Amino acid sequence: MTELTDSRHHGRLRRIALAAQGLTQAQPFGRGLAGTRDAIKHLGYVQIDTISVVERAHHHVLYSRVPGFKPAMLNQLLAAGEIFEYWSHAAAFLPMADFRFSLPYKHAIKSGQVHWFRNRDEKLMGELMARIRSDGPLRSRDVDSGASKRAGWWDWKPAKKALEQLYMQGDLMVSDREGFQKVYDLAERVLPADVNTQMPTLEEFANHIVDQQLRCHGLVSLKGLTYLRRNAALRGAVKVLIEERVVHGHLQQVDTRGEVYFLPAGALERRLPRAADRLLILSPFDNSVIQRDRLKTLFDYDYQIECYVPAGKRQFGYFCLPLLYRDEFIGRMDCKAHRKTGELEIKSLHIESGEADESSVIASFVEALPSFCQFQQCSTVSLTRTCPDHLASPLRDAMEQAGCLGRP
Repeated sequence: MTELTDSRHHGRLRRIALAAQGLTQAQPFGRGLAGTRDAIKHLGYVQIDTISVVERAHHHVLYSRVPGFKPAMLNQLLAAGEIFEYWSHAAAFLPMADFRFSLPYKHAIKSGQVHWFRNRDEKLMGELMARIRSDGPLRSRDVDSGASKRAGWWDWKPAKKALEQLYMQGDLMVSDREGFQKVYDLAERVLPADVNTQMPTLEEFANHIVDQQLRCHGLVSLKGLTYLRRNAALRGAVKVLIEERVVHGHLQQVDTRGEVYFLPAGALERRLPRAADRLLILSPFDNSVIQRDRLKTLFDYDYQIECYVPAGKRQFGYFCLPLLYRDEFIGRMDCKAHRKTGELEIKSLHIESGEADESSVIASFVEALPSFCQFQQCSTVSLTRTCPDHLASPLRDAMEQAGCLGRP
């Protein structure tokens, strides 16, 4: 095992990770619709989230990597059968080419090995399947069981629960979205004719996970490979596969800051693209930050999304966005898009520049703002609080010179 203590080598691990995520180059996957398709194929999933204080996570992740991305492109790819919706470690858009690897979890739910809803209404599920088969696709809001919708997803009216159960066990798929509203149809009517629907073996599934994670992360840990997967047999198969690849010289392992990572043999010696001299405003659900322990080990970045934390206990704000400068996470921004008034309200901006030059960070942040603001359907920016305090004045001056500061 190689133990990495040199900061230069640790920096290479960072760049390997960021390059694999498509965050070191301006357009690693191309532009527009084709770039969006290729980004999802490379990343393996893009997490769907409902929070909309800024543009939703699935749009934000792609905006960060694909110039010319438009939210409507996801629906285009969904309708064309190039991506599908299902559960990864959370609700996600996934490449249709990976469809067969969603089957084990669907089978586990349908067979009762895993419960989505513990009590299934089989009669209602049958009625809904018959209705969709005869009448065509159905939105959950089209179904009225007479029960009122209460506070949380666990209180959905029975028909919505039944639709979600049918979706999770694979009988239904999402064929379209109207706004954020799912449209359900029979799986056989949504799937392209040439898609592979063969249940993978445990070994095939393990190989898929390892290959996919090495592709999109560059280096992996055993814990990260099966992130939030509770299937003990699958975790065991992944561990055996990693050990075999190390023995055969396909993978090398490194120990950095007490964590063991695996990466393709020779990867540390290969030439890497330089980290672009720019700042990226990322989503809290971005693929590069979702594994918080990995983020802490590789980037010394201690991150927690605080929308689930009681207001009085929040340190940085409700929905802080990670800030990536070159190959360092150098801060976070809590903001809200007021789309009716066209204002992007930055409630607080925390800069933790580390080794980066503060003036360069400010210049890159201001350079990133206009595009991000436009992505949020806003035209002006307001800034309330900056930390540390001594950056408030130069930051405000730079924003005013750039013409993007709407009001104090």
